[in-house]
Amino acid sequence: MSETKIPLLGKTLDELAAVAAENGMPRFAAKQLARWIYVRHVRSIEEMTDISKVHRQRLQARYEVGAHAPLDAQRSTDGTVKYLFPTADGQAVETVFIPESERGTLCVSCQVGCRMGCRFCMTGRQGFHGNLTVTDILNQIYSLPEAEQLTNIVFMGQGEPMDNLDAVLRACHLLTAEYGYAWSPRRITVSTVGSKNMLRFLDESECHMAVSLHDPFPEERNEMMPAERAFGLNDFLPLLRERDWSHQRRLSFEYIVFAGQNDSPAHARELVRLLAPLECRVNLIRFHDIPDSPFHTASEEKMVWLRDYLTKHGVTCTIRASRGQDIAAACGLLNTERNG
Repeated sequence: MSETKIPLLGKTLDELAAVAAENGMPRFAAKQLARWIYVRHVRSIEEMTDISKVHRQRLQARYEVGAHAPLDAQRSTDGTVKYLFPTADGQAVETVFIPESERGTLCVSCQVGCRMGCRFCMTGRQGFHGNLTVTDILNQIYSLPEAEQLTNIVFMGQGEPMDNLDAVLRACHLLTAEYGYAWSPRRITVSTVGSKNMLRFLDESECHMAVSLHDPFPEERNEMMPAERAFGLNDFLPLLRERDWSHQRRLSFEYIVFAGQNDSPAHARELVRLLAPLECRVNLIRFHDIPDSPFHTASEEKMVWLRDYLTKHGVTCTIRASRGQDIAAACGLLNTERNG
């Protein structure tokens, strides 16, 4: 049985320096390796032509780049593409590429399934089947056929990013490091349903944060989002109000609008009370019906009314365009249980 090789994708410059030293390579080889991986995006060590053949052979004995092409792709009539990527432990995750006129956004997964159990989410129904490695996370970007078109990344695919924070922070570091992808952190948004790890994320990263809110009343939110019990609105909102939210770093709240559930004038007033003191924006999201769900899609009129009410009362609000619904790629529909 052949030994599993160690991926270089996902290693920091210091770690690549250790790999170089271990293989008798010169000190500058770490930067060479980083350039081949994070700038030139090679798929094999053999392609690293400014590294001597002897050193490439030594590397190949234990290491690989770690890039793996998607297993499947589904294309929506609106241009959205949903990819199925393999993971290091033999499972798979879904990743969604959303092309727009001047933007290309990738919705990245960080876990196989999710343990948060939100009642309106297909990923939550899948249950939790494991954290992705840094290599697994970055491979969704690295091996994306449309990688050159990417302008933005959102950690809004399968899983709760704060529940796999070490890997997510490492991925964000490599995406923004000068020796890595060298992206601005303003091109990356990380979502959460609410977690004590939010504070660590805010301290250790400069990326945008999006909070999945969905109901301004804790007792109602608890009914649809069990995570409310562990670290809910009354826990994280005061902490977010203490932060300095400049125009450089964005705080947003995601709000799926459910007919007759969270779209009343009372909900609108409470949203204003909670969020008006914050420098933030609210993204209203259409719900996409899932089997055996007590939730239903709100009317377009109600979506527009809620947007206009929040905007009028000082809360910046937009209605997010729904993409990829015909291939189950829209918000809350990602699920790979059939592949597990």
